[in-house]
Amino acid sequence: MMRVAIVHNHLHPGGVTRVIENALAALADSRVRAAVLTGEPPPADDLPTGRPAVLAGLRYEEQRPPCSSDELAADLLDTARQALGQKPDVWHFHNHSLGKNLAIPGAVRRLAAQGHRVLLQIHDFAEDGRPTNYCRLTRELADDDPERLSAILYPQAEHVHYAVLNGRDRTFLAAAGVPETRLHLLPNAIWVPAQEASGETPRFPGDRLWLYPTRGIRRKNLGEFLLLAALGRQGEHYATTLAPKNPLDLPGYQRWLRLVEELRLPVSLGLADNSPASFGALVAASHALVTTSVAEGFGLAFLEPWLMGRAVRGRNLGEITGEFLDAGIDLGGLYDRLEVPADWLAPGVLATRVREGLKSYLSAYGRGSRPDDVERVISAWIHGGRLDFGRLDEALQESILRRAVASREARAQLRPRGLPDTPPPAAQLQQNRRVVLEHFGLAGYSQRLEAVYEALTRASPGPVESISGDSLLDEFLRPERLFLLRT
Repeated sequence: MMRVAIVHNHLHPGGVTRVIENALAALADSRVRAAVLTGEPPPADDLPTGRPAVLAGLRYEEQRPPCSSDELAADLLDTARQALGQKPDVWHFHNHSLGKNLAIPGAVRRLAAQGHRVLLQIHDFAEDGRPTNYCRLTRELADDDPERLSAILYPQAEHVHYAVLNGRDRTFLAAAGVPETRLHLLPNAIWVPAQEASGETPRFPGDRLWLYPTRGIRRKNLGEFLLLAALGRQGEHYATTLAPKNPLDLPGYQRWLRLVEELRLPVSLGLADNSPASFGALVAASHALVTTSVAEGFGLAFLEPWLMGRAVRGRNLGEITGEFLDAGIDLGGLYDRLEVPADWLAPGVLATRVREGLKSYLSAYGRGSRPDDVERVISAWIHGGRLDFGRLDEALQESILRRAVASREARAQLRPRGLPDTPPPAAQLQQNRRVVLEHFGLAGYSQRLEAVYEALTRASPGPVESISGDSLLDEFLRPERLFLLRT
């Protein structure tokens, strides 16, 4: 029997909690005995392993009682021993470095220094579009010294391994110094429970529904979804499911709501918030599911639709979907760029917005721009006189959307000219479903996770060093990766 302590701040529905629940389900028939340690009691039913152990010191920074990293490490060890009957063979931490709790990184390093075998699974990086988290970590833990911060956040040792969700993150950590033997690609397990189609399905003015299952936050790129609706054919309707919860996201969301009404677009934003129909009913009523997001950690949006009997259409994220294509999933209905003529923007406007966006984004991380950064961004954005719409901010997107709505000739200049009209063949739906279940289902996840744990148990504890935090930040802040919706 292998004993594993799984640690996270909370077990709120969704996100990392779903990953933990799927991991426990996948390991149910294995030789792994897992205990979950968390900062708050779960809001719903017990986990498959029973009630988790609750340590208030794991809560978010604003909610946890005062305690040092050494005190938290000692509490974690005592609690894990009680839950498992002895100290864990492996500690499995989720998102230890995100900055939600400033005591956890030091506690992780303390356990590693004591020779405990540690798996650090990173779903989200503070270095990736979360400058507030990063600056808080740097200020509070490292006296504004990024290299000192990296020594705290990213311990390096034979008995410290990392797990990431996608090839991009694996490449970035490897470039920062994590050896390949201690770096594991662990894509999330995909499991979609049966969705009952309950409630009356809403009626639409058209006969074809394109459904974007998302909460309308900024990086979900709703302006592009509206542009797709403007390019749509007669008899089509476009809908997102949920409004944002964060008040900071509401002004941008309300902007799109007003524009939908003004331009009379065939769009319903936040449909699930205002409909008696269940999510299953909305999926059943849809022609296909859509994504226009410009940033994702894993990419459930590219996999789950096939398990619901629907194709996925919209924007491809090559950094995320490479593994899916390698596994044999056909994502041919996606586009890499939604291109508009670059000369639709007044001379100098684009360079000004790029310069301002770069300055804002880099300065939030304590960085300055280099002389060729603006040119590098524009070269990545414009190909053959055509500009990728998804790279722009809301104001520029709105100006292009208005032009496209006003002119059929303008709409004809966009590439692609809309979402694919032809439904996918039944064979593609069946093949993609089979591949998703085979490569990303619970059974495969169990095998991969057990293999990671076993690799750790074979590791001999050694001295604890660190990776290069500057190198990791350099990877995430490369100018070519800039999207103004993330600044």
